[in-house]
Amino acid sequence: MKKSASKLIQYVLFPAIGIFIIYQLYKDQNAAEIGKILRNDVDYKWIVFSILIGLISHLSRAMRWQMLIEPIEKKPGLINTFCAVMTGYMANLVFPRMGEVSRCGVLSKYEKLSFTRVVGTVVAERLTDLFMLVLIMITVLALQFDFLGGFLLKTLKLESVGEIFHSALFYGLIALVIVSIFLVKRYAKQYRALMFLKNLMSKFTEGVSSIRKIKNKPLFIFHTIFIWTMYFLMIYVCFFSMPATSSLGINVGITILLTGSLGMVAPVQGGIGAWHFMVIATLKLYGIPNDDGGIFALVVHAAQNLMIIGAGLIAIGALPVINRPKNEETVLATHK
Repeated sequence: MKKSASKLIQYVLFPAIGIFIIYQLYKDQNAAEIGKILRNDVDYKWIVFSILIGLISHLSRAMRWQMLIEPIEKKPGLINTFCAVMTGYMANLVFPRMGEVSRCGVLSKYEKLSFTRVVGTVVAERLTDLFMLVLIMITVLALQFDFLGGFLLKTLKLESVGEIFHSALFYGLIALVIVSIFLVKRYAKQYRALMFLKNLMSKFTEGVSSIRKIKNKPLFIFHTIFIWTMYFLMIYVCFFSMPATSSLGINVGITILLTGSLGMVAPVQGGIGAWHFMVIATLKLYGIPNDDGGIFALVVHAAQNLMIIGAGLIAIGALPVINRPKNEETVLATHK
């Protein structure tokens, strides 16, 4: 019963929420007008450029993943690792949060690696990405503290930053964190979702240890910075695809990288709805009208997901072909 309810929430409720958000965001826009703008006002060469940048970032992610796996297993092939990454991204579009498990399964299958150990390296990856996200958040606040800080204070109806630490919201968030930790530890064995969180927490140590064993740490740091730089450029170059966003600067691109990443945290396939909402709201802060912001979010999100679907399908078809000689050799060795 609990398992059925969990599937219902994951595969029906969350996607429905995403679609509802999309409906609310675009219900007042004229479909014919959107089609006209998409045909006449969007310079798609910048969108194609963004897609290429996205593929490069995913290739760099595959190379970084290789570096994490090598110290605890054998180093997997780059093609298999890249294909596993792309199949994982595509799986996330169908089953939220299943991409990490899927890519670990794919790589374990074709490279004959320990699935558990590979999962540990993914935890290390996510810890590294979380660190980068926090670093980006600090950068955004440092570069635009007056603008974003003023907006935050206005939204929360506070007069100064110091008031945040005396507000009910601040202490409410602290209480929420404490209660969440208690529930995970106390009821983890009774509820599957809590057990998953507890197991994930226990994997952190294993993941961090794989980072310490990396042979070439400077190269690992380079790939990490490079990946997030490419993520930024994926958004920034798309500014030039529309007249309404062509004058936006680097600061806006970094801010959208942050807010869009936070939107992708939502347990919805491909961040649908949540990502659009965060990007449109951010662009509105910088004076971009809802209609133009909505079209920008629609085009960029659609382009990146089409890239993931295309590359993912190619990867799924290519993996058995690429690894056929290895499988045949394994069969022959078994019969000898």
